[in-house]
Amino acid sequence: MAQQDDSLRSNTTTERILAVRGDQQLERADRLATEEPMEIQVRGAGQEVERVAVTMRTPGNDFELAVGFLFTEGLIHSRDEVESVRYCETELPEQRYNVVTVRLTRPFDAGTFRRNFYATSSCGVCGKASIDHIELECARLLPGPVVSRSVIAGLPDALRAAQRVFEQTGGLHASGLFDAAGRLLSLREDVGRHNALDKVVGEALLQGHLPLSEHVLQVSGRTSFEIVQKAAMAGIPIVCAVSAPSSLAVASARRLGMTLVGFVRGDRFNVYANPERIDLSR
Repeated sequence: MAQQDDSLRSNTTTERILAVRGDQQLERADRLATEEPMEIQVRGAGQEVERVAVTMRTPGNDFELAVGFLFTEGLIHSRDEVESVRYCETELPEQRYNVVTVRLTRPFDAGTFRRNFYATSSCGVCGKASIDHIELECARLLPGPVVSRSVIAGLPDALRAAQRVFEQTGGLHASGLFDAAGRLLSLREDVGRHNALDKVVGEALLQGHLPLSEHVLQVSGRTSFEIVQKAAMAGIPIVCAVSAPSSLAVASARRLGMTLVGFVRGDRFNVYANPERIDLSR
């Protein structure tokens, strides 16, 4: 399998800005989070390339993003299905590192993606149809670990301390994978919160670590249905966020047996679904 060189594109961009501080103005350089499109292509065994999706992302961990996206959308189910991942030669050399091709060991049904995308995207499909779809795609989550209240409370600070690019730009979401003791195992940043999670899942898939049934996910923003869906596909039993969940995220977590925690700030948090995995005595 082709290996990725994350030094190929920068995840930050420098721009000149006018900084206004009261009645003072200063022209200076500022670092921004880079945002560029990435096209994900799939080549099934014996087939031509299919264009699957385009996502706006921060360059870095692109191969993890591509396979993580395919996995969390139910288009692949194991690492054994992935023959190789590589950047694609294009007619526009400057766009070479914005096109990733995943070659599979089996034929690919593009119609499966169109059906899955209709059921999981925010395109007007009713909530019940969306929940029914992910229940078909993944089994109810395993019991998983019991995590102490103090571990949950400490996750946002641990995540924030490890956000290297956020420190430079202030403009990125993050997903962090932790063990039950609160040790950070993996962190990925991106302009898209769903992309950051797909990168975490993609890394686990490529390393053969799925399902993540003994882990805790902490995200930097709110929890949408899409975050719950992708975490459930990876088998993550506990999902925490510094902000609020949506109503569909809560309904999905309850149906799937996921512990969903929001507004984790200081020693306070709200448990929206399945609190039995949190030990409130310590």
